[in-house]
Amino acid sequence: MIREARPSDVPAIHAMVRALAKHHDVTETEGTQGQLHEALFGPSPTVFALVAEAPGDQRPAGFALWFQSFSTWSGTHGVYLEDLYVRPEHRGGGYGKALMAHLAALCVERGWANFEWSVHEDNEKAAAIYEALGAVPKDTWTGYRLSGEALDELAAAHP
Repeated sequence: MIREARPSDVPAIHAMVRALAKHHDVTETEGTQGQLHEALFGPSPTVFALVAEAPGDQRPAGFALWFQSFSTWSGTHGVYLEDLYVRPEHRGGGYGKALMAHLAALCVERGWANFEWSVHEDNEKAAAIYEALGAVPKDTWTGYRLSGEALDELAAAHP
């Protein structure tokens, strides 16, 4: 079963975020449960989450965290999937695909044109799964990120 996340899901989602970071060998994660709760359920939510439930398991089997995007080229909104994670004991059970299908249905239902995400270049298994769903890599685009000291320096250039 796929459902929208509830405030009571934040500890489990946060734990899965940390497990995802560990899976990608990211040892320093700074996001707190409080920050996640505020982003999902504060007065102006900026991200949204879906939870996959497994029969007989009290903890979520997985989650998808996404935010609304916008394409000036198509003139419509879309979904950007920030994180998708299924707990190891539930992998292969269709939960990841169900989360993806739910987000695709949301796009279609709302008339949104795009459903996008990024995959680490070394994650061939995930890329194969996504391509089996019909997704195609965006070979002509490279993602960039500005953070930390570089972000501070650019912000300081603002009059």
